[in-house]
Amino acid sequence: MKASDYIEDRVNKLPKGYVFTYVDFLSEVAKREAIIKHLNRMVVSGKIEKLSKGKYYKPQSTVFGNLLPEQNQIVKDLLEKNGKLLGYITGYSFYNAMGFTAQVSSIIQIAKNETRPSLQRGRFKIAFIKQKNTITKQNIPLLRLLDAIRFIKDIPDATINNSCTRLLTLLADLSEEEQEQIKKLALKYPPSTRALLGAFFQQIDSNQNTETLKKSLNPITTYNLSVSENILPTAKNWNIK
Repeated sequence: MKASDYIEDRVNKLPKGYVFTYVDFLSEVAKREAIIKHLNRMVVSGKIEKLSKGKYYKPQSTVFGNLLPEQNQIVKDLLEKNGKLLGYITGYSFYNAMGFTAQVSSIIQIAKNETRPSLQRGRFKIAFIKQKNTITKQNIPLLRLLDAIRFIKDIPDATINNSCTRLLTLLADLSEEEQEQIKKLALKYPPSTRALLGAFFQQIDSNQNTETLKKSLNPITTYNLSVSENILPTAKNWNIK
């Protein structure tokens, strides 16, 4: 089979929205330049689209035009390599899914143990935040909650009070085991995150054990969040104003 025919056949079998590079064809086609040249011909013909330099995808067509790939596809090489988990999507991408805001952002935030400068992929800006905890598939939902608490002031189109109300609901829905785990994970987050988490849990259940969080904080430090006492009356116990 000719190299061009092989590439066409492979692309036809790919699911729509799948992001790929010339490397996906190297095992059968020897010359990198030949692969890139043919993929670029396919872009010109409209069979595939270019996401960014060296990255292509098979578009899904709708009456409103071609859809972009899902965010997990756009940044999959930054999330996992050779089966090893490197990071997770958080922040702006999940504020909508978690019920904080109706706004959809063009910024994809990725939390990793080792960060790097931001980059652009198509219309998306990829930004990185430092995650000091070991990242596992099991703790990612809890880390996303902590990220939302950490950056509560930056949630677009949402007030601090509305975000606090939503976080109280999400934290109350956690199992006892998850609540204990998120307290441990919070110890590697900034003091303001620990204080706010402590206030949330104390509000959810006055008998909640928050001693570890309390002991991790400087008793004379205050945190300015402008949260309403009606929304979070326990805030004052944690020097949150």
